[in-house]
Amino acid sequence: MFVVGTAGHVDHGKSTLVEALTGIDPDRLAEEKERGLTIDLGFAWLQLPSGNEVSIVDVPGHERFVNNMLAGIGGIDIALLVVAADESVMPQTREHLAILDLLQIPRGLVALTKKDLVDDEWIELVMADVEGTLEGTALEGAQIMPVSAHTGEGLPELIAAISSMTEDIPAKRDLARPKLPIDRAFTLTGFGTVVTGTLIDGHLQTGQDVELTVAGQRTRDEVWRGEILTNPGWLRPTTAFDVHLRVLEDAPNQLRHNMYVTVHTGSSESVARLRLFEDDRAQPGDTTWAQLKVDSPIAVAKGDYFVIRSNMTTLGGGNIVDTHAPRPRRRHVPTIERLEIMERGSDKDVLLKTIEGIEPAEFRAVVNRANLNEDTARTELQAMIANNQVVILGSGTITQATSFTFALRLSGAKRELRVVRLTLTDSTVDGITRHLAENGEITVADVRDLLGTSRKYALALMDHLDHVRVTRRVGDVRVLR
Repeated sequence: MFVVGTAGHVDHGKSTLVEALTGIDPDRLAEEKERGLTIDLGFAWLQLPSGNEVSIVDVPGHERFVNNMLAGIGGIDIALLVVAADESVMPQTREHLAILDLLQIPRGLVALTKKDLVDDEWIELVMADVEGTLEGTALEGAQIMPVSAHTGEGLPELIAAISSMTEDIPAKRDLARPKLPIDRAFTLTGFGTVVTGTLIDGHLQTGQDVELTVAGQRTRDEVWRGEILTNPGWLRPTTAFDVHLRVLEDAPNQLRHNMYVTVHTGSSESVARLRLFEDDRAQPGDTTWAQLKVDSPIAVAKGDYFVIRSNMTTLGGGNIVDTHAPRPRRRHVPTIERLEIMERGSDKDVLLKTIEGIEPAEFRAVVNRANLNEDTARTELQAMIANNQVVILGSGTITQATSFTFALRLSGAKRELRVVRLTLTDSTVDGITRHLAENGEITVADVRDLLGTSRKYALALMDHLDHVRVTRRVGDVRVLR
């Protein structure tokens, strides 16, 4: 099932549109029905003409409830930005669009609602306004579809467009480390506690043992929004994590070192101190390295996206690079370089050593440097491989990797190419994590046999997977973290 999430300004017709599409009223609270205002997340579902099913998460549009919007918008497959034709782009239209961009929602479209209230000439003006607003965001070039929930005009075309988009959504990665950030928890008679959320990074099976990773420390017996349901043993709460932060261009003020912010990631919301690495201030439009020191432990994983807010205003966001970070050394070039290398990497990246024993940490990875183009670098790397100067996983050709970046070392006036970062094919790491999911543990000999390689290369790979916290060594075996 695919997940569609609404976004848009208050009273632009998000919930009315969802009900018109699905026949389900997503406003479930008595107060919402009395006030005609979405306060918390609403849910509905729809079977598409293609046979695919979509779950729709309907979010509040009022600025006072953006925190609830953030709890439901992460991890969606398609964003449905709703703009009322009679009002056009409004403040929360822009804020919700900025949030979609910060969270890198990969695809979406715009529903121009209340078409029945305006004429065609006005529709054209509003469409031009929306197109301009989308420029430079993740939804730039998205289809804009005028609709009316009241008359039904445009709804079949909107459903067809959503159905077509689901056909192009790639399968989500599966590292056997599922995460289900909880956005709602309730009790049903005869069933007990029920939780809902959007499953990320893996799958869960009926009867599987899972654990609840607690967001914050509370003395209670209930399940709360912000906690994560996952496989036991690998996801550890943290109080400090390093991030690559982008400050919104229209942020009202500069960000200050050590200022307090509210950080949203997954479905959780926490108070945090913002520690800037590179300067005492970060201006609107800046991209910088920082650390978020939260008041209470939360569960995050490398690569998770986050948003920071203050005084009911979205300030910026980005991605998490180091989940259990030490107190930072500010204005420290090696720290920045380490984070840059970590961000460029992924759970499938392997830093390889030369036979001389030079550590990758001594080098700064660079891509497309002016005095070393890709063709020259590839030629030199292949020559080094032929001369047994670089350790390669597998049978020894660089074409086994799906991509690579370069690392250079200065030796006097000479630039020496010494270390290469290879991105392994998905099947290599997926095969290891699948074995771990099925058997609970894996040995170096198992990896050697699985990949058809030598013990030396299998050991290098498992050491790396330990380092990036995919696996954890227990005696002579590895288990999933």
